[in-house]
Amino acid sequence: MELCDYKLGMGTWQMAENRAPGPEERRALSFGIENGLTLIDTAEMYGSGSAETLVGEVIRTVRRDSLYLVSKVYPHNASRKKMKEACHASLRRLGTDTLDLYLLHWRGSVPLEETVSAFEELRREGCIRRWGVSNFDVSDMEELWSVPGGNACAANQVLYHIASRGVEFDLLPWLCEHRVPLMAYSPLAHSARYRSAIASSTALRDIAAAHGASIYQIMLAFLARQENVIAIPKASSAKHVAENLNSLNIRLTPDELRRIDADFAPPTKKTELDML
Repeated sequence: MELCDYKLGMGTWQMAENRAPGPEERRALSFGIENGLTLIDTAEMYGSGSAETLVGEVIRTVRRDSLYLVSKVYPHNASRKKMKEACHASLRRLGTDTLDLYLLHWRGSVPLEETVSAFEELRREGCIRRWGVSNFDVSDMEELWSVPGGNACAANQVLYHIASRGVEFDLLPWLCEHRVPLMAYSPLAHSARYRSAIASSTALRDIAAAHGASIYQIMLAFLARQENVIAIPKASSAKHVAENLNSLNIRLTPDELRRIDADFAPPTKKTELDML
């Protein structure tokens, strides 16, 4: 499968975080894979590599061609000199020869032209199938497109959820126009500020009750209804993975979407890109 064929994957941020991963985290990932959640997102930053190691342990007996593996490189490793070493370290931890998608985690001091060149070298060597970026706003994407080979970018992973919709003003339309999938990280919200607004939303509570679902399943259904958007929530238990999967069966009505807009207004002007 290609990235655009997915609506939902599994994130691993804060899994195996500076500690030995518990059996429940392994079960969660295994359960997801067994039930069709074969897109797994991780990064060398997560737990200083321990999240990649966890994923590698879980997928050891899984057919590699049934998975879509995504990892991310630190900005300070995004040079010609350092990226190859960083990528091979990720591959070793994951126990695979190839990444389906390798992302620049966020912009740093390395020029984009050099980073693109390093990505392309890894692609020619067969270490990665595609490459992309994360936390890039429209101006960053336009700059990337001006770099030789920059338009080979296969994804942009950004923070996007029902209470943080700034990307809908210009970034999401830009990505759709250029056929670049948007990977939505923290699709269930992360900060206390957003979670408080979500928990107090009468609209979300009513819509969830109407569908026999949780508020968080409605949040995932809100993203899944959109073309060109893939949500990658983290779930540390099989129960939560099952709930995430069931969100794909929810179809929000036009009236429900209007109620969501009333509580969480779509943007009417450019805002700073939200990120963690």
